[in-house]
Amino acid sequence: MEGVIQTKGLLSLPSNPQARVFHPLRSLSVGLYRRSFRPDSAFPPAPAIKAQNSVQLRHGFGPESRNPWSPAERLLFSIGGRRDGDGFRRRGVNLPLLRAGAAIPADGPGFAGTASEVKEKPKFLGVEITTLRKIVPLGLMFFCILFNYTILRDTKDVLVVTAKGSSAEIIPFLKTWVNLPMAVGFMLLYTKLSNNLSKEALFYTVLFPFIAFFGAFGFLLYPLSNVIHPTALADKLVAALGPSFLGPVAILRIWSFCLFYVMAELWGSVVISVLFWGFANQITTLEEAKEFYPLFGLGANIALIFSGRTVKYFSNLRNTLGPGVDGWAISLKGMMSIVVLLGLVICTIYWGVNKFVVNDPSIPRTERKKKEKPKLGMRESLKVLISSRYVRDLATLVVAYGISINLVEVTWKSKLKAQFPSPNEYSSFMGDFSTATGIATFTMMLLGRVILRKFGWGVAAMITPTVLLLTGVGFFSLILFGEPLAPFLANVGMTPLLAAVYVGALQNIFSKSAKYSLFDPCKEMAYIPLDEEMKVKGKAAIDVVCNPLGKSGGALIQQFMILSFGSLANSTPYLGGILLVIVLAWLGAARSLDSQFSPLAKQELEKERVKERVKKPVIEAPAPQKAPAGFVGKQENGSLQELAGVEETSSNGLALKQKIAPESETQTPPPR
Repeated sequence: MEGVIQTKGLLSLPSNPQARVFHPLRSLSVGLYRRSFRPDSAFPPAPAIKAQNSVQLRHGFGPESRNPWSPAERLLFSIGGRRDGDGFRRRGVNLPLLRAGAAIPADGPGFAGTASEVKEKPKFLGVEITTLRKIVPLGLMFFCILFNYTILRDTKDVLVVTAKGSSAEIIPFLKTWVNLPMAVGFMLLYTKLSNNLSKEALFYTVLFPFIAFFGAFGFLLYPLSNVIHPTALADKLVAALGPSFLGPVAILRIWSFCLFYVMAELWGSVVISVLFWGFANQITTLEEAKEFYPLFGLGANIALIFSGRTVKYFSNLRNTLGPGVDGWAISLKGMMSIVVLLGLVICTIYWGVNKFVVNDPSIPRTERKKKEKPKLGMRESLKVLISSRYVRDLATLVVAYGISINLVEVTWKSKLKAQFPSPNEYSSFMGDFSTATGIATFTMMLLGRVILRKFGWGVAAMITPTVLLLTGVGFFSLILFGEPLAPFLANVGMTPLLAAVYVGALQNIFSKSAKYSLFDPCKEMAYIPLDEEMKVKGKAAIDVVCNPLGKSGGALIQQFMILSFGSLANSTPYLGGILLVIVLAWLGAARSLDSQFSPLAKQELEKERVKERVKKPVIEAPAPQKAPAGFVGKQENGSLQELAGVEETSSNGLALKQKIAPESETQTPPPR
């Protein structure tokens, strides 16, 4: 064998080589086959590989699978060289030619294969450039959308709460009788437009009316509010119906402010949920979504911090203006100008991504098919809720959060107006509130995973109702028993009203941050152990019954209290009692759900472990046997190759049978 090998130049072979099966590399063989037909090619076409079955073709052996050219010759020739005497000539450089009588194994020394030919995609900070071309614009879009949403959310409360002839009592009626019908009507219109317009045209058709309205409101509708609002008619209605109907009548009195309130609410549900996330899911892959979507959540809280500072800045402009100047009108023009400008930036980014990213075939994307949810009616949804204790407890969590946060928020805003009656002062406080909410949420999102990992699902699920309970008791206690505490609070420079405002703000800040970082993840985790049918039907039932009930339940309770007791202040003790009952029911449902979730989660974990063990079976090496005729031998890497007369069994038990090759075509294994 040693006498057969003649080495020259670049590569050297082992002194005692063993015959091994050469695995032909597809990329090299294709390049060689194409180049071999060039007119100036010195090599004849490589012989065709004719295997007797698919196994021989795949593994590169068979009676006619011998290639006369060595791998080094084929590699050098495939990159464009030509044979000239005993070497290759390429651009004036003579490369020595290697000839050997034994095949060089694919895993042997001196030949690395074609892995180095695959160019690694360029990266920046460990992320592929093609991915950054999608993620960076999406991050900027999300930042601008959330920045606008915080400005609009703080401004809408200032407008409807501090307006003349209105108060926080308008919010429950506004959410139920104006916001909900307009949201339903908008979604019906959006569905119809989506059937007739392209995705790009639909995006612009939905977004431009928002931009135009907010710009027109700041520069036209608000300056003309004294002219377009029917103040005299509203006064007559209040005198005829009584003070209990102050809230419903205020919707008519300040209709343009109520329209701004609804458009600001729709910005959150339409532009964020429908437009942005629909576009993001369209152009990103699942792997990119898992890696970068959580970062979008952190970026949202950063936008909350900066937008809160912006609201604070424009609200304080009143201090720099002369007497007789409407400072709130100036502040409103500045904030609406930013909203319009960032809205145009969002459109520009969307246009750029569609032009330079979406149409680029080199950038991967995933077309996700939406899961078809069963369309359960009200009766079917109630049957699902009644039949499963697990789903009932989960539904209680959703309804309790929606009612609790609404009961506290509206009562707190009524006290906030009493403490800060000026629109500029109210808006300035809301700017600080948004900044504090962003910081608290950002911190809690970082701690949420630690809490879930260290203390478990039950503790994480009970943190949100516990925070609401403790701060709710303090808030309503300051409202109901503020007078006896006045001397003590005076020593720290606060009045009972200001203390109630601060405690209510802390309640809203911590409850919302706990909701985003703990409540939402725990709620979604609770669906995982359910079987597929109950998982789908239970989620659909909660979407049909519990989400609307949670969102509007608190508003309906407050409407009933206001109409029954005349005002929100008179109904405060009863609202405090209702809140206590709801939060206690929430804690009980969380404890009950934890007792059911933990065993199911353990079973689910065991199933995953079993699946992992099945995916990685233990393969025992067979006992050494006498090698049959045609057996090549054991390679250095431990794999066995059989050329003839042997059955090869794969790891999944499939027997691969090969026909016996003629003796003239077989190769005798070398002596060891």
